[in-house]
Amino acid sequence: MQRVLITGMSGTGKSSLIASLAALGYKAVDTDDGWCEPRPDGRQQWREDAIGSLLATEDADVLFVAGCEENQVKFYSQFDHIVLLSAPADVLTGRLATRTNNPFGKSADEFRRFLADLQEVEPRLRTSADCEIDTSSPLPEVVEVLLHAVGAPPPASR
Repeated sequence: MQRVLITGMSGTGKSSLIASLAALGYKAVDTDDGWCEPRPDGRQQWREDAIGSLLATEDADVLFVAGCEENQVKFYSQFDHIVLLSAPADVLTGRLATRTNNPFGKSADEFRRFLADLQEVEPRLRTSADCEIDTSSPLPEVVEVLLHAVGAPPPASR
């Protein structure tokens, strides 16, 4: 089984991309949906036992996992590909302001944290990534670029 981590800052489209992959029939997990636990500092982290079990289960040709948590680095060696999603800061800022599926970034404190993370965290993600995909393009194009970049076979079940 091929394991692909899709990571990136808030607003890059991780959740939208993972939903599109699932709709195409791929095994696709958004770690924001029950795979994380809160940290004392108000952030969240992957539930390491759950992520470990997910990555150990071989029930699909390809597993796409989307998320961006500090402790994901512990699992990098278990992924065949690490893909960084990115977009210009003005695009990300606009997405945070208008999205309705995730409240992060709406408060002034969260927005300041987002801007700081964009400067501090994204460069670290970039050094670990096998490839980077600019998500300024329409979502169907991003899906196509991702599938090509990781050499994903067509989904086994539709």
